[in-house]
Amino acid sequence: MTPLDLKHRSGTHPAVLAHERQRAASAQLRLADAITALAGSMPFVYLHIVAFAVWMLVAEHRPWATLTLVVSLEAIFLSTFVMIGQNRQAGFQQAKADHDFREQELELKLNTEITREIHALTSELMRRELTQRQVLPTRLLRGRRTDGPWMTCTGPVRSALRPGH
Repeated sequence: MTPLDLKHRSGTHPAVLAHERQRAASAQLRLADAITALAGSMPFVYLHIVAFAVWMLVAEHRPWATLTLVVSLEAIFLSTFVMIGQNRQAGFQQAKADHDFREQELELKLNTEITREIHALTSELMRRELTQRQVLPTRLLRGRRTDGPWMTCTGPVRSALRPGH
């Protein structure tokens, strides 16, 4: 996979892309990845079965001492590659966790700001509503005491309530 491919993959976690870019940039890491991928595959097992069978049956009459040495050295190297893979995975998981933490913190701050803004707007709307409920009846009563729809009196009482009568 080329660095350009890594840059444009959508739907992939940014920590994964950064990790893959880092691994692709180093020849040693690419070699370690290739060896680990081969050593963790069934073709690797088949290759060893064939190689050891040929060695034991054809190459040497008494292969045990040399075979023990070769298998021990191979185990040392393969265990090193396994540890490299585990360290790589641990580093990757830490980078992903750090990225996720930063993103969640940013999201939390944004949600907190939005919640505060909504609270401020709601408080302002309620204050305006209460003020309007208190001021509106007072304005109506000052200018139109008997003309309001709540006034249903007629006759002499109504004319007595009208200003100027």
